[in-house]
Amino acid sequence: MFGIRYYSAMTQVVLVGFVCFLCPGMFNAVNGLGGGGQMDATAGNNANTALYSTFVVFGVLGGAIVNLCGVRYTIFGSGFMYALYSASYIFLNHHPKNASFTIAAGALLGVGAGILWAAQGMIMVSYPREEEKAKYIAVFWVIFNLGGMLGGILPFAINYNSTQTKNADGVYIAFVVLECLGACLGLALAPPSKVTRSDGSSVVLVKYTNVGREAIEVIKLFLNPKMLGLLPMCFTSNFFYTYQFNHLNGALFNMRTRGFNNIFYWGFQMLGAFAISRLLDYKNFSRRRRGFVAFVLVFVFFNALWGGALGVYLKYPAGLPETDRMDFKESKRASGYIILYMLCGIGDALYQSLAYWIIGALSNDNQKLSRYAGFYKGMQSFGAAIAWQLDVKVIPRNQLIANWVLIVASAPFMLYVIWNIKDHSEDITKTIGGSDTEYDEKAVAANANTSVDASRSA
Repeated sequence: MFGIRYYSAMTQVVLVGFVCFLCPGMFNAVNGLGGGGQMDATAGNNANTALYSTFVVFGVLGGAIVNLCGVRYTIFGSGFMYALYSASYIFLNHHPKNASFTIAAGALLGVGAGILWAAQGMIMVSYPREEEKAKYIAVFWVIFNLGGMLGGILPFAINYNSTQTKNADGVYIAFVVLECLGACLGLALAPPSKVTRSDGSSVVLVKYTNVGREAIEVIKLFLNPKMLGLLPMCFTSNFFYTYQFNHLNGALFNMRTRGFNNIFYWGFQMLGAFAISRLLDYKNFSRRRRGFVAFVLVFVFFNALWGGALGVYLKYPAGLPETDRMDFKESKRASGYIILYMLCGIGDALYQSLAYWIIGALSNDNQKLSRYAGFYKGMQSFGAAIAWQLDVKVIPRNQLIANWVLIVASAPFMLYVIWNIKDHSEDITKTIGGSDTEYDEKAVAANANTSVDASRSA
């Protein structure tokens, strides 16, 4: 009985959720403090630029690497890049004028993160049945963001009585330990070929791929009209983090309150993911209609958020001086800005959940979806790399405008892709490549029998 539970799609999504809880979740906590937890955000901005620059390449290639090497070992190796990045901030604490190690660690993390997120995306959107995809996305998002909450609690608790303007070494050491645990947890994942869905059907039928095939499939991503339609959405999807972390949280609050705010920023993401999953899996609407309704919700919500951010900017165009930054105990002064930052967390969850749902609605093929997820993360990182460097080069007002314009500009392209979503994706047993792709005939037969049984029971 344990074996059946272990090889279930839900168990695997929960496991990869805890990997991301411990690795990207801790990374998000570091970034969410603004400037990586340093008072001067320059080193953190440059490290993030390096990170997302390499992430662009290895995000796009990540799906191919996962298809060739498997999910367990790619996630295992990638997880340690997160630990190295957090460790680099310990060095920066003691050598504040030498950011080279942190920047190099950021570039290496971009390699690992691109591969890890391609594997994660493939598991999350290809393992569930079509009618359960939003639920599985929500389950992952809740577990993943528990990591961000824990990552907010650690600096809040450790820095509670501290007057330092940067994180203590103990905060980063705690992150390193947790990220190493997350990397090792990747070895607990089952091979996709052994995983079954909730209806008993096999998750994966493709048994073989090779480098030549994967290279061709990666090139074809940039010729796919639907992928090109999603490119503005991908580009925008992490662009807003820089402004939210550095100019809402980092520029307005003291160090312990930044940690306090992140507890709720990531915590409210869980609420957002759960809420939109109920809509995206609502069986009384067609998939296209669900997509349109969710799009309107996300579009209106984000425009309201940027309207609120504009109000904050007009009041504090340069942020607050270090000695006058808000504390969470100053409820009359700080509460409105803390609530806005929390709502930004909900907005992020709504946007990311919709994006992954759209990608998952395009196919059921796990190898194809690993490439789609890699494309999403790669193009997402392209936007993020630009955003982090803009924070060094331009004033906050221009970055706020850029964020708002990108949300509006991406809308018609998202609508195009949603319009082309069908109620059922293509059958994963259909040949998608050349003669070098082999299929498990027993698995095909098992899936066919499962589909017949399901139709009879319906």
